[in-house]
Amino acid sequence: MNKKNQLADIHNSGKPYIIYKSKKGFDLFTDFSKKIILTNNNIVSFLNKKNKNKSRNVDLYIGFFGYEILNNLINVKIPKQKNAKFSKGIFYKPEKKINLSNNFNYDNKDKHKNSAFKININKDSYTKIFNKFKKKIKSGETYQIKICTKYKTRSRIDPLNFFSKLSKTNLAPEAFMIRDKNYSIVSCSPENLITKKGTNIFTKPIAGTVKKNKSLNKIKALKYFRKNIKETKEHNMIVDMERNDLSRICKPGSVKLSKQKTIEEYKDLFHYVSLIKGKLKKNVKNIDIIKAMMPGGSVIGCPKINTLKLLNKQEIENRNIYTGSFGYIKFNGDMRFNIIIRSILNFKNISEISVASGVVVDSNAQHEFNENYIKAKALIDLFK
Repeated sequence: MNKKNQLADIHNSGKPYIIYKSKKGFDLFTDFSKKIILTNNNIVSFLNKKNKNKSRNVDLYIGFFGYEILNNLINVKIPKQKNAKFSKGIFYKPEKKINLSNNFNYDNKDKHKNSAFKININKDSYTKIFNKFKKKIKSGETYQIKICTKYKTRSRIDPLNFFSKLSKTNLAPEAFMIRDKNYSIVSCSPENLITKKGTNIFTKPIAGTVKKNKSLNKIKALKYFRKNIKETKEHNMIVDMERNDLSRICKPGSVKLSKQKTIEEYKDLFHYVSLIKGKLKKNVKNIDIIKAMMPGGSVIGCPKINTLKLLNKQEIENRNIYTGSFGYIKFNGDMRFNIIIRSILNFKNISEISVASGVVVDSNAQHEFNENYIKAKALIDLFK
């Protein structure tokens, strides 16, 4: 049986499975022997868990941390908010791994039924929040803050169909998909938060977005970012914060910029990206790395803890997966985690797409509100 048929058979069987972007294509994980649903009470024991059998390619846990559980882990409180009762985090122990190429195809001819998307914050409401946070910035309570907007529709979707389309039109280095019995996640996330191999650790912050058009290529996009004071200031702040996060768990002097301010191209936009590396201190544990790096600063703001508190007081509903992290922890201690952005969560036949743009002292409300839609567009287009 070829791999294309294997994927279709697994999908049609109703078995849970996960697909994650790899260097050469995609990795498909299935036949899960364990499913660990994270809570505020068991996350510490999960991260401190000692595991045997460290040589097989399925000796790992793969899954996600939601935004709310990561806040709790670093003792940042979240006020009572509207809650869809979705899991705070789930990790799976796979017993089978299948390598897929970048060009896997799956086409479900059935039409997806969905209502029109509704946004939870309209432009007027966004502008009021924006102006409130501008005052916080001017008073020194934060230097940059990301306002989240959420697009929702009542829908039944075939997640593999959506993911197959995304892999052709908007292939992203941290793309992933989860299909379980009561929910699915489809993501074209571009941002790597943690890659740990042995004592080496890397993070790749993204800060800076510009909409694509016919006259704009990668070279011109780079010139645009370099000349744009607001985008440069925002990028530098996030890079400094991520360097600081890494410095908490890395040997002094080892945290360095490996690549600075390059361009990555996606379906509807260009991103401004840097790469930071470090060498871990002795006796640093998994939980130390997670607490230092999550939630990812590039999608929160700066300084991280104070900005998280400001955001949590303002937001009226849970973020769920958005600005959490998806990835794996190998039994040998290596790990890879992204930041969950550009994602569709489908739960109880509701699909939600959350996006955010950064506000600094010289930001414009109209521009940032429009930028949020640009980020959501590639996913909203899947429903057409």
